[in-house]
Amino acid sequence: MQFMMLMIPAVYQPGNKVDPGFTPDPKKMEDMGRFNEELGKAVKILSLNGLHPQSTGARVSFAEGQKPTVTDGPFIETKEVLGGYWMVEAASKEELVQWAQRCPADPGDVIEIRQIFDAADFEVKK
Repeated sequence: MQFMMLMIPAVYQPGNKVDPGFTPDPKKMEDMGRFNEELGKAVKILSLNGLHPQSTGARVSFAEGQKPTVTDGPFIETKEVLGGYWMVEAASKEELVQWAQRCPADPGDVIEIRQIFDAADFEVKK
């Protein structure tokens, strides 16, 4: 099964001013690199990346009967901001929950684990 693990770091959350040129602490990146190496021995990592602060991003919003609206970051109404992700193949969500608990995350960080739909999820049952 494929899953996406979403990192929601405390540093990116509302109320925290993050400079558009922000980069994570090199020591923390080293710790995360070791975690990713160990995770990759247990499950298949398809992709993983960190994301720049939302202040450098844009949102395209859609409303019925209207042209899409583009908003440059930061996005004031956002309650949780993604800071990175892992795309993995694993035997179960429970396996990934155990791995997420070992992540060298900072206090206030959150990892959300979501299974990805595959073609079998949409097959018509006869």
